[in-house]
Amino acid sequence: MTPSYDVTAIRERFPALSRKENDQPVAYLDGPGGTQVPRTVIEAMANALSDGISNLGGGFGSSDDAARITDEARAAMARLYNCGPEEVVFGQNMTSLTFAMSRAFGRAWESGDSIVLTSLDHDANFTPWEMAADDSGVHVRVAEFDPSSGELDPAAVIDLIDESTRLVAVCLASNALGTVVDVAPVASAAHQVGALVYVDAVHAGPHRLIDVTALACDFLVASAYKFFGPHVGALFGKSEHLSSLNAYKVRPAPSVPPEKWETGTQSFEALAGVSAAVEHLTSLGEGEGRAGVVSAFETIGGHEGSLGERFLDGLADMGHVRSYGPPEMSEQRVATFAIAVDGMPAEEVVAKMAARGIYVWAGHYYAVNVMERLGVLDDGGLVRIGFCHYNTVDEVDRTLNALADLAE
Repeated sequence: MTPSYDVTAIRERFPALSRKENDQPVAYLDGPGGTQVPRTVIEAMANALSDGISNLGGGFGSSDDAARITDEARAAMARLYNCGPEEVVFGQNMTSLTFAMSRAFGRAWESGDSIVLTSLDHDANFTPWEMAADDSGVHVRVAEFDPSSGELDPAAVIDLIDESTRLVAVCLASNALGTVVDVAPVASAAHQVGALVYVDAVHAGPHRLIDVTALACDFLVASAYKFFGPHVGALFGKSEHLSSLNAYKVRPAPSVPPEKWETGTQSFEALAGVSAAVEHLTSLGEGEGRAGVVSAFETIGGHEGSLGERFLDGLADMGHVRSYGPPEMSEQRVATFAIAVDGMPAEEVVAKMAARGIYVWAGHYYAVNVMERLGVLDDGGLVRIGFCHYNTVDEVDRTLNALADLAE
């Protein structure tokens, strides 16, 4: 564990981490499905409501507050993504934003075009594009990941790209297996034929530094509730694309980005929480602004990496537990693990773990193609265990002990 990282002090920021189940402290290892939030996020959201808030464009104090909150949230996400605030679009969640973008993309596609998707992705970065392609008569090509390693070779995606390709959709990290994907070479190949690149960074958000410039992607989307904030989706889109694409919107709505993509009224209290969540992340490092974000994820990576290594080392001695995904902690994986226990359905494992105050997940977690490729979808999927920056060595050991006891 990183010597300077005081996980006890960090945990004190999170009220939910004091919860108990059957008189035992709860270990929240369900972070891949949504993290807990620090007190500063709760207070920011409550203050926005208690201070009084009105809709945008009113020309009076509480309306001006809504504009300020929105601008601050865009600036915060711009620091997190390394983009301009005018390139940040908010929505209900990643899925809603992606469906909106897929409809807009599909209007420009023609018969004979193709798109490239991957079997490693969450369904929210698969089905919206598949449906838009079906509406437009566009061919869908799917790059397969290696089921033995859980890794997606960039070459498997690049080999499917040709002059007919209009879009490549790929995840930055798998929400099921923890696999990190090398997006940059995929983006380079896509741009050589004029295709756009859409990245799902939802699972990467709490674990990995996001840099849309380094990734060279055209669009990237994540959800704040996965990185210690409220239920809000935040999309990066290059300004030229946000401007040129036609949005499905009502006539009185703004016609210029980013507002033209934000249907209806946003949750201003949630946007206040987004800013607080980014500030929380930044506080884990040294410095302010983007430099603080970069430093924070170096710290997060060190802590989570040590937890992941301890967990994998412990699993190595358990013949009754099978782990899926990359076998070692590295730059190519985050501390999210999919496992199966011999002779025990995933839901039963989750119930037994919950009885000991350990919260994990069962099923396919919307990574339907992943489970199909691994051959476990019809059997109820797998157990998912995820560690983030507020988890501890003790929680890793409790989890390993509980899994070991399942052999009996």
